[in-house]
Amino acid sequence: MRGERRLVDAAATEAAGAQLAASLRAGDVVTLSGDLGAGKTSFARGVLAALGLAEEAPSPTFAIVQPYEPPEVRLDVLHIDLYRLDDPAEVEELGLDEARHDAALLVEWPERAGPGYWPDALALHIAIEQDGARRLTWAAPDAWDGRWPR
Repeated sequence: MRGERRLVDAAATEAAGAQLAASLRAGDVVTLSGDLGAGKTSFARGVLAALGLAEEAPSPTFAIVQPYEPPEVRLDVLHIDLYRLDDPAEVEELGLDEARHDAALLVEWPERAGPGYWPDALALHIAIEQDGARRLTWAAPDAWDGRWPR
């Protein structure tokens, strides 16, 4: 299923992430693509806040993988930023496929993993519109039917 939604500001972007959190399960992969500054981290912060994270989640740009686990959040989540990877082969070294069994993955810059790396992911794209609003578009595989959009 494909769809789109207009997000008028950063608060709306975080609110869309919070809506996703209600449906997120261990084993899920959510990819977040878009230009620098489009709102990928804001969306992820909305997910994490709705899962119970009390403080603002840092961008995982330098850590690459930022883990969150109970009791900090209601389920294990890995917030991943692949921007600094130079070679798709480096993704294998992160051990994400194994970690996915017990955690949900929020992956920024998924294209750095190579085309089709997570074929079953909820693929989200955030674009900046001329007026500064954001356009959230998605491709949701069958596993997300009834879970996204909410």
